[in-house]
Amino acid sequence: MKNLLKKTRLRLSADGMAALWLGIWWLCNLVQAAATELANDEAYYHLFAERLAWGYFDHPPLTALLVRLGESLLPAEAGVRFFFTLLQPLYLYILWRLIRPVNATPRDGALFGMLTAATLMLQLYGFLAVPDGPLMMTSALFLLTLKWFSERRRGAWLWMGLAMAAMAYSKYHGVLVLIFALAANPRLLRRPDLYLGGAVAALLLVPHLLWQYHHDWASLAYHLSGRNAQFRLSYVTDFAANMLAVFNPLYVPLYIQAWRKTHPENAAGRALKLFPPAFIGFFLLSSCRGYVQPQWVIVAVFGLVYVLFDYTRRHPRTRRYVMRAGTATLVLVTLVRLEMIFNPLGIRFEIFDNPESYEAIAREAAGRPVVFCGNYSQAAKYRFYTGGEAYCQPDIRYRTHQWQFRDDDSHFAGRETLIETLRRAPGDTVRHTRSIALANGREFTWFVDPAWRPVRLVEVAFEGLPPQVTPGEELRLHLRLTNPYDYPIAIGDSCRLVMLWKSGRYEVAEFPTQMRQNLAPRSETTAEVAFRVPETLAGLRCKAGFALRQEGYANWFNGKPQRTKVEKP
Repeated sequence: MKNLLKKTRLRLSADGMAALWLGIWWLCNLVQAAATELANDEAYYHLFAERLAWGYFDHPPLTALLVRLGESLLPAEAGVRFFFTLLQPLYLYILWRLIRPVNATPRDGALFGMLTAATLMLQLYGFLAVPDGPLMMTSALFLLTLKWFSERRRGAWLWMGLAMAAMAYSKYHGVLVLIFALAANPRLLRRPDLYLGGAVAALLLVPHLLWQYHHDWASLAYHLSGRNAQFRLSYVTDFAANMLAVFNPLYVPLYIQAWRKTHPENAAGRALKLFPPAFIGFFLLSSCRGYVQPQWVIVAVFGLVYVLFDYTRRHPRTRRYVMRAGTATLVLVTLVRLEMIFNPLGIRFEIFDNPESYEAIAREAAGRPVVFCGNYSQAAKYRFYTGGEAYCQPDIRYRTHQWQFRDDDSHFAGRETLIETLRRAPGDTVRHTRSIALANGREFTWFVDPAWRPVRLVEVAFEGLPPQVTPGEELRLHLRLTNPYDYPIAIGDSCRLVMLWKSGRYEVAEFPTQMRQNLAPRSETTAEVAFRVPETLAGLRCKAGFALRQEGYANWFNGKPQRTKVEKP
């Protein structure tokens, strides 16, 4: 085997060796994509692909488009992931062409292949159908056009504008790629044609911006404030630990040494060198206001591969260590990949036991729609693995999501429907709540609504809430309630109007009102409620609003909440 590898290396050029590594890796990813069940977010993006649009609640549209195209070619999980498996060898080959030395040898191609394959972040995001793959592809194209632009190639500004737009359509983190690349090359800011490229990108983004405008800038509101939470030291320490793990802890000390010893000579190299400290530093600060997912720094991989490749090829001893540590990493990765397919250890995780779990729910539903509570991915997986009708009601104690822009629940109106509930009252004789244990280790608890009547789209607008209030202050709030449905809604005992005060991401205080009123079909009415600010809210910055609350059902704000601060006494 060793002699065969030597002969192959002698026959191939440096580019051929790099391409061979990436081709073998692509075939492995293709098999993995077809044999591994969907992760939660992948099912969610499959939901996006059911109805193509210029935007979605928490992501731009390119991921949905790639899923839709893949499903037109292949069935099941392989179709969802097909184009994402193609992206990785493409963007890594672009990276190779950007960093390869003029005198590159087949040994350099093999070194590049090992460095990329031993980077754990790239192993996982080489086949998953998530926005990080498109972001890496478009970022690589942007770096290539940046190189052309810095070399003053004709028309490079146009190609760079197209790449900038493609990054924005992939993932909103693409703006950081642009900012950090220009920060590494400030002289480019003096060139007028840079702004022509920006104008091209802005023009191409108009459809997405119009979508955002018509949906109340939902994505910006969610990413800029909806993820915020109170400071927890664990967010910071978890982020630091994740960074050590996803970039391969066997290489971390070498990354630092290589970064210090690498001196790039072109615009793309300067951007690549800045990416690791810039991305890691930015998201380290972000971890002070909420949990940061490790893949958000994935573009830093480009820079880490660049500096370690540049350093290692010039130091034979380091190269021997890198190749041996990489080989050990690949052995472990192979075992993990086999576990992801066959699960011999019986691990309970989101990529295991999905068909059995959701088929069990489908058997209980017996053709009836299912309304899931809060967790957007469960309803998406139910649709994917069973083809059954489902909806996910946003939960005020979790988060809202793309389901709020879908009208599936309105189509269930008047039909017998299974309602997932998180609360099962002891001795329940009214709802007749039931539970079943699922193969994935979860428990599904539900009751049957004989004639489902959603109230989610009822709009409760109000006036009279000052930007600052004090504990004990009595508020007089003027409400305007709009019922868009074809049926009346009785506010009183079973459907109560409550006032919600939400602070941070998960903390919600709920206060029922005494309103009793019938909302006629497709009508609007006004009302007034009195509310005394409780002492328990002192010192909090809150979003306050109203909701129609039915026991056992999840709910979100009915209408737009308003921001206010409760002063300390």
